[in-house]
Amino acid sequence: MAHQHISKTLTVKSLGIDTYREHIIYMRSDCHICLSEGFSALTRVVVSLKESQIIATLNVVTSDLLQEHEAALSNMALKRLNAKAGDLIAITHLKQIESLSDVRAKMYHKKIDDVAYRRIINDLTRGLYSDIEIAAFIAACAGDNLDLDEIISLTKAMIDSGSRLKWDEKIILDKHSIGGLPGNRTTPIVVAIVAAAGLTIPKTSSRAITSPAGTSDTMETMTTVDLSVERLKEVVTKEGGCLAWGGSVNLSPADDILIRVEKALDIDSTGQMIASVLSKKAAAGSTHVVIEIPVGDTAKVRTQDEAIKLQYYFKAVGDAIKLNVVILITDGTQPIGKGIGPSLEAMDILSVLRNQNDAPADLKEKSLIISGALLELSGKIELGKGVTKAKQILESGQAYVKFQNICIAQGGFKEPKFARYKKDIKSETAGTVIGIDNRKLAKIAKLAGAPHSPSAGIYFNSPIGTKIEIGQILYTIYSEAEGELQYTVDYLNSISQIIKIV
Repeated sequence: MAHQHISKTLTVKSLGIDTYREHIIYMRSDCHICLSEGFSALTRVVVSLKESQIIATLNVVTSDLLQEHEAALSNMALKRLNAKAGDLIAITHLKQIESLSDVRAKMYHKKIDDVAYRRIINDLTRGLYSDIEIAAFIAACAGDNLDLDEIISLTKAMIDSGSRLKWDEKIILDKHSIGGLPGNRTTPIVVAIVAAAGLTIPKTSSRAITSPAGTSDTMETMTTVDLSVERLKEVVTKEGGCLAWGGSVNLSPADDILIRVEKALDIDSTGQMIASVLSKKAAAGSTHVVIEIPVGDTAKVRTQDEAIKLQYYFKAVGDAIKLNVVILITDGTQPIGKGIGPSLEAMDILSVLRNQNDAPADLKEKSLIISGALLELSGKIELGKGVTKAKQILESGQAYVKFQNICIAQGGFKEPKFARYKKDIKSETAGTVIGIDNRKLAKIAKLAGAPHSPSAGIYFNSPIGTKIEIGQILYTIYSEAEGELQYTVDYLNSISQIIKIV
């Protein structure tokens, strides 16, 4: 790319187009480059400015939005290329991406090796794949299409795709829930308890993939989660723990690229999920990890047999990358806590940490179980005494103080808020709640705006076993936009019951 001909350059024009993380270039169909190079819509091209290069997808303009000598770049493309209006950029053909042959092999259910996964992940993190090609890789790995060796290969490739944190302490703790339950926001409580116990837990989390909120989405309603590596280390050195977004510290960056497309596809395949979780843990420098697997008819894992298989895979992959992994198989029949959505889940977290009388007992109990397992895994607390110690730390107020200190160290603390619009959903029958469709409940929260609208979601009032009277509020839907709320209610009226009452 060092030798550039003027015939292959165009002048940058800024149009202020947000395409999230995808690099898009806009060129006129009759510009000299499109005509001479035979470029058409969706062609992948190399865009160069001085020593910088990106791969971008071409969108063709047929109006006077651009002049023949101009090209526009999406906001992210401008940022990554460090370009501004008036700069001259060169546009050339992208050479064939050899690793796509590995993706095609996987699409036809062929087993591919370590080298192939490294090729795929390296090209993916270099920005060579379009979203369509990333989606093809995700789909090829979905279902039960990765065996144990392949999951290990993918995990190792993802670990090596970014930076890896190193810590002075011998024991570095971490936890993860594989999700599938609305609410279930134990992580901030667990981190506060474990850090207050004098242990090290540098927690990095993802944003939501298929759920109404991820830990980072929830924490962002209370503090800053977008930390640099240097800032993260400062927080952990000072407080013993952090609650940061993993995408900001370049830990397993391939994971964040895959998650972005998985979210659009509403897919979270088993093999990639294991690789995603454990690559992030290893990259964060963790040595001992507790993984929670909720099991229920409408959870992500539906049967005990599935959970046991997943347990085997997690432990086997953990052994392969030198992670000490402990699995907790838990009840996944219903939401945990009352809030579903970033701000509403944050309110639950604070009520537990503040030891409020109305704090959700199930969220507190699960947080104590996970915290106790981590305390015992560290070797600092005797087996069988972890939950008791965790409860003492929580109920004494030490955990809340630690949580506040972590938030302050990350950038300050703020109270989460309710959304402006709400709708109470009332029962039309009397009886007892005997079942809850977690997936439909999560979809209602997402339709209401969660997680992109932080204060949107559901406040849930009717766990299994609740005695219900006609007209009693089952749950309240919150939305930041009146139109979204109405759309959610319309959808709710079109589906079968979410809460089973007999």
